[in-house]
Amino acid sequence: MLLRQVIGNVFRRLRRERGITLRELAELAQVSVPYLSEIERGRKEPSSEILAAICRALDLDLTDLLAEVQFDLATAVRSTLPVRLQTAAIRVEQSSPQRITSSPQAYSSTAQAFALVA
Repeated sequence: MLLRQVIGNVFRRLRRERGITLRELAELAQVSVPYLSEIERGRKEPSSEILAAICRALDLDLTDLLAEVQFDLATAVRSTLPVRLQTAAIRVEQSSPQRITSSPQAYSSTAQAFALVA
């Protein structure tokens, strides 16, 4: 995922949470509606001046924007990492057959049992 996409997603989410339309935010930030739309969709990489203008329009500190972006990036990275088991220290051992009892009648069953031992 590209940084500009994460920034755009954060801007869009915050704008929607505040109940502001794309047109209203564009007017407040003094950028064009098509340009703001492309930023939100992650197609344009805004300059620091544009980032600051959009943050001001959203009443958002730049540090808060960066914290949101950091959280979203970390979440995206974690969700794409494969889960790997460390199998080098795991071995399979055969267990002895166990007697299975139940009430009111008892019965015996012998089946192979295995255990994973870490």
